[in-house]
Amino acid sequence: MGIISIEKANNLFWLGRYSQRVYITLKGYYNGYDEMLDKNGLAYRTYCEAMNIPDVYGSKENFIANYPYDTENPDSIISNLYRAFDNALVMRDYISTEAMAFIQLALFDMKNARGSDAPLIALQNTVDHLLAFWGCIDEKVDDVETRNLIKLGKTVEQLDIILRMKENKANIKRSFDRMNSYMRHTDISYDEAGYYALAYEITRDTVDCEKALDILMNIFYI
Repeated sequence: MGIISIEKANNLFWLGRYSQRVYITLKGYYNGYDEMLDKNGLAYRTYCEAMNIPDVYGSKENFIANYPYDTENPDSIISNLYRAFDNALVMRDYISTEAMAFIQLALFDMKNARGSDAPLIALQNTVDHLLAFWGCIDEKVDDVETRNLIKLGKTVEQLDIILRMKENKANIKRSFDRMNSYMRHTDISYDEAGYYALAYEITRDTVDCEKALDILMNIFYI
């Protein structure tokens, strides 16, 4: 494929981030759905605060009805899926038309899920097509740099959300190690001092998730 320009590297990196963001937030929506309906109607507020999403919903009913589907809300799941598709579209010659099509199908599935009598079942199609997208990246993308840039974005997003959710140290360390493995196999520019500060923070007995997240957000020049 040759040398990848900074602009195209940016597209690949954010394709990985946005597609993974959609996958993780959909899984989080699944996990919180029953809790909000049957146990804690204010659970969505905790989620919004952790994800740094403005609480524009006002009730669990509005959150359940609109968070996945509201195209006017830049923080909605579908808005992030549109961003993933935009990056896939301009990089289709790098990732294959088939891989791009799986993102397009995921978008189609999400549109169809709105108003469904069984929204969780309908949204599962979106999850399945995102998983098919990742499988297609492994099967169809021969260029190592292209593949690693997408997966770097994916693992950065994974670590970002795990830190926001203040998960246990083992999950944080696992996500950091995965990010690191792709980071070391790309030519992406990054703040070396910031990287080592993050690595140090994650090795501490108790990880300061907010501090680690702040470092992570400023490491990559992309």
